[in-house]
Amino acid sequence: MDKLSVQPYKGTRDFYPAEMKLRNWFFGKVRGTLTQSCFEEYDGPMLESLDLYAAKSGEELAKEQTYNFTDRGGRGLAIRPEMTPTVARMVAAKMGELNYPLKWFCISNMYRYERPQRGRLREFWQLNVDIFGCDTYEADLDVIQSAINVLRAYGADESMFCVHINNRRFFNDVIAAIAGTDQEGARRVSKVVDRKNKVTREAYESSMKELGLSDEQIAKIDALYGMGVKEATALCPDSQGAAELNSLFDALEKTGMDKYCTFDFGIIRGLDYYTGTVFEVFDLAPENNRAMFGGGRYDNLVGLFVKNAKISGVGYGMGDVTLENFLVTHKLIPDLTGGEAKVLVTRFDDVPYEAYVKLADTLRESGVAASLYLGSKKFGKQIDYAVKGDYTHVAIMGGSELAEGTVKIKDLNARTEAVCNNTAEALAAYFCN
Repeated sequence: MDKLSVQPYKGTRDFYPAEMKLRNWFFGKVRGTLTQSCFEEYDGPMLESLDLYAAKSGEELAKEQTYNFTDRGGRGLAIRPEMTPTVARMVAAKMGELNYPLKWFCISNMYRYERPQRGRLREFWQLNVDIFGCDTYEADLDVIQSAINVLRAYGADESMFCVHINNRRFFNDVIAAIAGTDQEGARRVSKVVDRKNKVTREAYESSMKELGLSDEQIAKIDALYGMGVKEATALCPDSQGAAELNSLFDALEKTGMDKYCTFDFGIIRGLDYYTGTVFEVFDLAPENNRAMFGGGRYDNLVGLFVKNAKISGVGYGMGDVTLENFLVTHKLIPDLTGGEAKVLVTRFDDVPYEAYVKLADTLRESGVAASLYLGSKKFGKQIDYAVKGDYTHVAIMGGSELAEGTVKIKDLNARTEAVCNNTAEALAAYFCN
């Protein structure tokens, strides 16, 4: 039998302790920021019915981009590729019991069967932030503000990212007016506009003309890409989407968040379930200038589960891979080594093992992370182990220290040494100083 590969499955990652420390730092910042704004954390199952994704995104897309299988009971299941259908299902299951508006978030791992590339893997962790049960622009504002605050928590500012905002209702109304089409025709145009930066100009115009648009109509749509929100919404003043955009941008200006945001008629968000505000957050670094994540308002998803359900939602999803690329690009990841005290209890042959176990426990009781050296190597080798393991201190207790009820604490960074009593109170006092 051939040797098994040591490489992880294509598009997935191993997280050694150093990478886990970084990942926990990422997620700790997110949790701290969102809980300060009273978002509550939830989670759902890794497995869902394949029908759930087919109903939301279409059967072909669901089967192509999910890891799916038939279980022993003949049920079609998928490993979750996203969280929005799950949270909509969860809200629908207890819709009469929940306290609206809901402000929820989760940090969960997802799987999508697609080609791995920069910013996109087959397994990834994603932050999902959603507000349910508020129909006004205020929820849109709160969600966008949460995205801004998450990035600011890492030290990012308006020179590093920008939130591009549009509105699907406004888009559909303007396109219907320019092209003389209905809402279905506007939806077809939205698919072309959504891909305009991924294809050549010739391909873009060709697709537009296939939908029946003339050169003059295409030019009118092109003009919208360079307009500000006031100029654009004036073209279709009776549109509900125009009113929503103006209310949102007025609030962004009055709260000072407008410096992070811009109107962008080309932002569509390709999924059909978006109904109102849509947005994407762009990295402004020339070497990483791309949309990092996005979201928007979806008013009808809960209705997939409960007939005539009228619970609106607005939210976004941010993947950990694109977030890490952004932070690396802008040099926003601090040195995560060191920090809190971490003590290695060294050992000598003339001290009983249980005395060292007790010392390690006493250090932990004092609020300090501590580990007893395992094995019987010479003292110098134990110090080498502490240095390589990023320990900040070593505790030294030989036979004389044990008899005196003391311990030597060696600071590996400052290269200093102190003697203190081996009680939790004395050790806590030492490390607090």
